[in-house]
Amino acid sequence: MQNGGYAEVSSETPAGVVWTKACQTLRRELGEDAFGSWLGQASLRERGAGEVCLVTATGVARDWIRRNAWRRIESLWAQNDPQGRRLTLKCRTELDAEGAQAAPPVIEVEIDEAAAPRPAEVKAARASGLQERFSFDTFVPGPANEFAFAVAKRVASWADGHFNPVLFHGPYGFGKTHLLQALAWEAMRSAPDRRVVYLTAEKFTQGFLKALQDRQTSAFKDELRGADLLLIDDVHFVAGKASTQEELFHTLIALVDDGRRVVMTADRAPGELSEMDARLRSHLQAGLVCGIEPADRTLRLGILERKLAVLARQGRFIPAARPEVLQYLADRFTDSVRELEGALNTLVAAVGADIARMTLDQAQALVRPHLTTSERRVTVDQIQKATAEHFGLKQSDLLSERRNRAVARPRQAAMWLAKQITTRSLPDIGRRFGGRDHTTVLHAVRRIEALKAEDAQLARDLEVLIRKLRG
Repeated sequence: MQNGGYAEVSSETPAGVVWTKACQTLRRELGEDAFGSWLGQASLRERGAGEVCLVTATGVARDWIRRNAWRRIESLWAQNDPQGRRLTLKCRTELDAEGAQAAPPVIEVEIDEAAAPRPAEVKAARASGLQERFSFDTFVPGPANEFAFAVAKRVASWADGHFNPVLFHGPYGFGKTHLLQALAWEAMRSAPDRRVVYLTAEKFTQGFLKALQDRQTSAFKDELRGADLLLIDDVHFVAGKASTQEELFHTLIALVDDGRRVVMTADRAPGELSEMDARLRSHLQAGLVCGIEPADRTLRLGILERKLAVLARQGRFIPAARPEVLQYLADRFTDSVRELEGALNTLVAAVGADIARMTLDQAQALVRPHLTTSERRVTVDQIQKATAEHFGLKQSDLLSERRNRAVARPRQAAMWLAKQITTRSLPDIGRRFGGRDHTTVLHAVRRIEALKAEDAQLARDLEVLIRKLRG
């Protein structure tokens, strides 16, 4: 596998031998737990004759290594490497981004008669930005995205009677790129003899501008307009770029008029893309527009379970985690699937197979340092005010001794929210609710966890409050 020109290093190569020696010392000095959590999932990559990079699974692991072990690693590497090569440190996401930047602006991938990509073509698809992990099998459908999912599968099957163009829209992290890339892979498998072209709007822009500079615009147009299926991710990127929009508009018209298929994604519905050329916006509206809504709690839990299963296969451990840990992540990261998956990556990177034994408090302690500043500023007082207003009560009701259900349930909900959203301890939360004991808060948290799984209205109330408090 190649990322940004780097190739994986085996233990038999000179660089691999050096790293093995370094790891033996690091394992002894850091201890088995720390080594396994932060360095155990790292791998060595090499590019050219003298560029070696240590690649971590996550940015969190990279940052931990940089703070706690990097000087020692550099020293061990220098001591054991006779070639004197420089070792760098990056996370996998950084390497993927480098690969995407180095990729050609347009890529065509064909499929052989067995309806499976040939190795060279899979490599080309990866270079273009297509990632095999983004498939229909790994996409978790639910009420928020089931219509878009059904449309994507229909387009990928090359079914007749399709709408053209198709636009999937939704904010960052809602799964648009996953859906578009899954469509690309499936379309290539379904029809090996047809040309599928996938690129981001940024790559489209770069390719077009380069073609203008090189006086190769005809070749650029022919390359795109010869596609049977053109997929463009983040089309909103071209808004405000007059010449690029003009070219994209004519490309869209040429393909649609010729019966070719076009699918795009954007962060907003066409009518909200105010800086986009009116003609281009109108043609996007004339096709099939599919909005992707925020994932509900059930869908978020499904995404976490699927992601955990994938991570477990990669790390060879049983895909299990305590329900309260997954519920915490699902309730904490409500606005972006990417952030949700990133939070789970953080936990797995920290403890690996021990995630099955991780407690809720341990999970919260690991996740909190990586929350945004605005999320950390939510106070218990704000939670009490928002909860009281939502349930038609006064804030003083939540602090009172009243125990009737109309007050007790909102009070428990507010305590649960305080545990989820703030960094306050249970005793501190109890003190802020009229001087209650920490066991009362713990009971409230557990009670709400149990109730929201069976009470749909309570789950919706909590969802609304979380969104309101996080702005």
